[in-house]
Amino acid sequence: MRWCRIGPAGQEKLGCVDAEERVRDASSLGSADEVVSFAAAGPPAAAALDALPRAEAGVRFGSCVPRPGKILCIGLNYSDHAEEAGMEVPKEPILFFKAPNTVVGPDDDIRLPRGGDKTDWEVELGVVIGREARYLESDEEALACVAGYCISHDVSERAFQLERGGQWCKGKSCDTFNPLGPWLVTPDEVGDVADLGMTLDVNGERMQDGTTSTMIFGVAELIRYASAFMTLEPGDLITTGTPPGVGMGQKPPRYLQAGDVVELAIDGLGRQRSAVVAADES
Repeated sequence: MRWCRIGPAGQEKLGCVDAEERVRDASSLGSADEVVSFAAAGPPAAAALDALPRAEAGVRFGSCVPRPGKILCIGLNYSDHAEEAGMEVPKEPILFFKAPNTVVGPDDDIRLPRGGDKTDWEVELGVVIGREARYLESDEEALACVAGYCISHDVSERAFQLERGGQWCKGKSCDTFNPLGPWLVTPDEVGDVADLGMTLDVNGERMQDGTTSTMIFGVAELIRYASAFMTLEPGDLITTGTPPGVGMGQKPPRYLQAGDVVELAIDGLGRQRSAVVAADES
């Protein structure tokens, strides 16, 4: 099942996508803020979906999760990306946080931050938690906590991240730095989450072309590991790392500029398309 939030920013309604790729207005079932609960509960009856009205053509997708309680990111979690960065493969997952206010819709603008000049792209598999997870002991327990999967664009300002005291959250938490969605796809529909193709293009040029099969720590292990340090709650988002091809890894490095267009895709999870706009100096 593919759940979504549709409509103007701040006025989103619950939506879903049927088997024929038609977007439907599911607001009669509940509120857009309940999207994670609907995903965790499983699909409604087919007859109920068939009765839902079609959404208007070209409807805007909001973020598939309205505002995560916390965004837990995993650093250097792809072996080929670690090689690209010239860093050793970590022995344990590298955890850091991204501010929840970064989340925007999958086709919303990415705004460059004031004082930044090294804004980078990262296509990532997002994992949305559907039930409380604490001190989990098995992969089965961990996967049972997943409400669904989505595309998460972990935009980063490398100058803030790496040149301003080494605190990664500073380079990850600028407004608009996490386009999310378009859909929250339930695990039964995703299939093998350990073998999903993922791509990112800048102005039509393929920059990232990888697969989740090169993840060092898989989804179940990441959830189980994180649950030993903090309670994961419904609506929390885990972004699981990125394959090679980021701007910092180009020779010479290449970063986003106003006017660029970034397009992302992950098998079965849809597509994103964001324009990059100049910093707000007002």
